[in-house]
Amino acid sequence: MSQAPKIGLVSLGCPKALVDSERIMSTLRSQGYSFSRDYAGADIVLVNTCGFLDSAKQESLEAIGEALNENGRVIVTGCLGVEEELIRQTHPSVLAISGPHQYENVVSAVHEHLPPVPNKFVDLVPETGLKLTPRHYAYLKISEGCNNRCSFCIIPQIRGDLASRPAAGILGEAEGLIRSGVKELLVISQDTSAYGVDIKFAESMYRGRPVKAKFYDLAKELGQLGAWVRLHYVYPYPHVDQVMELMAEGLVLPYLDIPFQHASPKVLKAMRRPAHQEKTLNRILDWKRQVPDLTVRSNFIVGFPGETEEDFEMMLDFIEEAEIDRAGCFKYEPVTGAPANELEGIVPDDVMQDRWERLMEVAQNVSTGQLAKKVGRTIQVLVDDVQPEANKAIARSKWDAPEIDGQVIIANASGIKPGDMLDVLVTSSDEYDLFAEPVNAAKSAA
Repeated sequence: MSQAPKIGLVSLGCPKALVDSERIMSTLRSQGYSFSRDYAGADIVLVNTCGFLDSAKQESLEAIGEALNENGRVIVTGCLGVEEELIRQTHPSVLAISGPHQYENVVSAVHEHLPPVPNKFVDLVPETGLKLTPRHYAYLKISEGCNNRCSFCIIPQIRGDLASRPAAGILGEAEGLIRSGVKELLVISQDTSAYGVDIKFAESMYRGRPVKAKFYDLAKELGQLGAWVRLHYVYPYPHVDQVMELMAEGLVLPYLDIPFQHASPKVLKAMRRPAHQEKTLNRILDWKRQVPDLTVRSNFIVGFPGETEEDFEMMLDFIEEAEIDRAGCFKYEPVTGAPANELEGIVPDDVMQDRWERLMEVAQNVSTGQLAKKVGRTIQVLVDDVQPEANKAIARSKWDAPEIDGQVIIANASGIKPGDMLDVLVTSSDEYDLFAEPVNAAKSAA
């Protein structure tokens, strides 16, 4: 029996790219390929690149170079793949290049340069495909592309306009993931709340009944499958208000990841983003009245061309008044091909750095205050990791997305396993994390 050819994989960028990598892996595994965890054991290496920022492009080029140095046989795909000339100029020896979510092209390139070995005894691929995340959570991509034209972004040029999946296909995938042990579904796309606009909210048959491709309808259906449902990349369109009832009912986690980017109407207008800052603030406050446990996470950009001190302070006020629980901050970086490059009013690097530090300090203070309110509560958590030698477990609450938010650090964690869901008593907090112990342990101590 011939040995299955081995493929190495380097996956860069956002969770949406990670889902692309999982789909490529699942297809190749079903065709008899196996995978190597290191360059030396691989017959060929796939590099799934990111091309959103110039710094990300540089990181992708360096990853391609490392794969070429360590292995020599490299196929490139992903967002940077749309700039084939740049890749060829830097690394002329790559075997093939394709753009984002061009699965067939990647698989064809692998077939050309590393033909599969027929093997009827090869392990079957799981129903849900291969995953790059832990067994207990998974990203669920509901659409590709984006219809927005933010002046600092080239995603539509890379990934195209919005292309929504039929609701029935998404729900079927979600059911399969849950059957395989997934306890948390992280719903992702470039613009989650625009889901279905491109296909006019078309109905598809799911379990013998029609389901519309609408943000609210999909969220409600997912919420009835028995897993945590976490919504990412949600633009604050008016219909998002409806989802508050699903959160209040416990069908969807009380968590919204909304990329506000700024709060100054002038800067938002230059960014080509919704600029009704006051209305947005009032809506957030109303959401939190309806769903007191709601956590809002967001990203902000400092140093956008034309940003004044007044604009910046408006953003600080917004973070404090809206009580943005989780705030990430990026210093503005020009992106090749983005309209924002033509704007005047470049902010000096030292001013940008100062604003970044000030924003992070405000965000940290808000986070500290919000987390302190959780102390003394009994909450449900999902365990990501255990450290037996320290009798400690690392978990997340309904307020924490993996890798980007805080954690719940559990003491007296004997007998706890990754993927467990359990109730814990929050005993203390700091700027970003909660500290807790299992309810049973807390009762024993009392």
